[in-house]
Amino acid sequence: MKILVADDDAVSRLLMQRMLRTTDFEVVTAKDGLEAIQILSKEDGPRLVLLDWTMPGLSGLEVCRAIRSGLRKAYIYIALLTSKDSKEDLVAGLEAGADDYLTKPCHPEELLARLRTGRRILQLEDILVEAHEEMRVHATQDALTQLLNRGAIFEFLANKMDRAILPSEPFSVMLCDLDHFKLINDTYGHTVGDEVLREVASRLRSNVRKGAVGRYGGEEFLLLLDGCGPEHLASVSARICEAVRSVPVQTSAGPLYLTISCGALPVVPEMVNRRPEEVVEEADRLLYQGKRNGRDQAVVAVAELMTLWN
Repeated sequence: MKILVADDDAVSRLLMQRMLRTTDFEVVTAKDGLEAIQILSKEDGPRLVLLDWTMPGLSGLEVCRAIRSGLRKAYIYIALLTSKDSKEDLVAGLEAGADDYLTKPCHPEELLARLRTGRRILQLEDILVEAHEEMRVHATQDALTQLLNRGAIFEFLANKMDRAILPSEPFSVMLCDLDHFKLINDTYGHTVGDEVLREVASRLRSNVRKGAVGRYGGEEFLLLLDGCGPEHLASVSARICEAVRSVPVQTSAGPLYLTISCGALPVVPEMVNRRPEEVVEEADRLLYQGKRNGRDQAVVAVAELMTLWN
């Protein structure tokens, strides 16, 4: 693990390096607070820090405060080094954001014990962050397709429909449904059906350059297309249909040719007071218009949009 030793005294930095050279810590040094901030600002910078209290430019306390103000996303463990040993100084250091406090001169064994404690805390922090991320993924991801699940894609749409966001960039909503999917399940079984859903999900994700793709339910998918306004929606919709139609899906039962039907509409500022559910309902209406017209097509609301929503 990397450790940053920040001290304006060259002799002190050298002593620290010698103390730590027989350990498995990789030592990085800084001659003042400003250099320490520059090193710690890097994404791959050290997460374990020994900071001298008194340094030119920025003191150890000021570096502590800068770190705790959000210098990096990852947690940084800070041990302050100082000759100050009063209770008031200890309180000031901890309130500035230090995790530990060592008085100079440091006893080598105590220093190493404190640093190993800091490393254990960082390792526990990483385990907690990883567990939190796994929980977030499980809560928002569809287990079969790895797309956003219904709740997550709806939340994404609700955020896009926010009054403050909507006018800033055009975006469109597309609801897609695999044609005759029940026949695939009935003929080849649900295992093959799952293979089909995973492959179609992959193709949809690959063809949405900006935005989000979610599994709306069963064989239905909800696409949110950032940067796609009325002038581009027809061509994007055609590309989505072609991506599903053009190449057969390779399954354990052999190659299967598929088609998809879609309903798509641009979300314009005039819709700002509409609920996300209403937008999806309109996309669903357009989708089933495509189903009635013979499937394998996208029905796009452009010219009729204003009369539909005003």
